[in-house]
This record gives sequence, C-alpha cells and structure tokens, in this order.
Amino acid sequence: MSITRRQFSAQALAAMGLGFGGPALAAPQGLFKDPNAYRYFKGDAVDNGVRYRRTNFSVIDKKWRRQMVRYLSSEPQGTVVVDTRHHFLYLIWENKTAIRYGVGVGKEGFKWYGRARIDRKALWPNWVPPPEMLERQPDLPRFVKGGRDNPLGPRALYLYRNGRDLGYRLHGTLQPWSIGSDVSSGCIRMFPEDVIDLYQRCPKGTRVLVLKHLGADPDAKG
Repeated sequence: MSITRRQFSAQALAAMGLGFGGPALAAPQGLFKDPNAYRYFKGDAVDNGVRYRRTNFSVIDKKWRRQMVRYLSSEPQGTVVVDTRHHFLYLIWENKTAIRYGVGVGKEGFKWYGRARIDRKALWPNWVPPPEMLERQPDLPRFVKGGRDNPLGPRALYLYRNGRDLGYRLHGTLQPWSIGSDVSSGCIRMFPEDVIDLYQRCPKGTRVLVLKHLGADPDAKG
C-alpha cells in the first residue's frame, strides 16, 4: 500500500518521533515522545517560498546556539570540524576563532569518523531513507519530497570521500530538542536556522573532519 505525503506527515513521522500534524504551536499530544515538544517551535518563517517551523531558541540551552568562539586547530580556514563527543560543529574562521553550532550526531552503532568533503548541496532536499533504515522501519515511504515535513529540513550538504557518497549529510531537523544528543543514523543534525546559515558559508569542495577524540574546549568563549 502506498503512503501519501499527507499520511507520512501525520503517521510515519510520528512513529519515527520526527514530526507532527497540524499547524505550528498547535501540535496534538501523542505525536511526540515529549508531549511538551511543541514549545520548541515559535511560529513559522518562509524560506524560498516554503514555510517551516521556526525554532524557539528561548527554550534552547545557550551552549547549543550558534556563536563565535575561540578555537585552536591545525585545519585551514573554511574547514568544517565536527566534535561528536561534545555535539558541536565548528566552521574554522580567522584569527583562531570558529563559528560553533550545536548538533545531533549518530547513535551508538551508527557513529563514524574521519575526513570527507561537501560535494553536493541541496535546498529543500528530497529524502530517500537508506536501506538500513528501511530494514528497521519497513513501513517508511521510499521517497519524501522536500518541504515543511521533510526530515532533512531546509538544507542538506552531502558528504563524499574520494568521489563516493558516504550516505551521510549535514542537514536540518524536525526535532530541535534532539540537538546535543546521540540520535541519528550517522548524519549530523542542525537547527533549521543553523543549516541555512552553514549552507550559505560552505561552497562545494568544503573539507569536513569528524573527530573521534576530544576537540575544542566545549566551554570556550567568544
């Protein structure tokens, strides 16, 4: 039986703990793991003609908010460094600084490390669940068009190594409360507003390093 996009938004996303039906700030209880999750949204915004749920940053811990910090690294300016241990993504800036973003990373068993490169970028990307996810959740649709209820959010940056798609992305999320957690199937999740910001700053060819060990001081101040 095929699943329509509307059915996916209300049913499959709910089963995944990813989304909800109805307008922003009016989410019916029972579709969230956290019945108060609607408080993480603050109305809507429009991006390239598509409406999306704005993050209510007043309920987000300040450490997960985008900010400029001091950061010592041997990586060149413009490199993206992901510190999976502390759930931060750094975009190396000049004068020993970086833009720091809070992120969600892979769950145990789905973590990965090493170097990659952003070789593809997509605005309001379509979502095709990977085979491993379909094995775990066979009722998921095989394709979801980009838009408000798409799990990848408003942007996706696709990670490659030696010309091969690794299957991992830097992308948005419908679960802003998951930032700062080990939660994904290996992708790096970001607030919708943050992935829009990163997308603008990272051209194709941007180098990415996912750290296995301790990265920067998580309490560094700008």
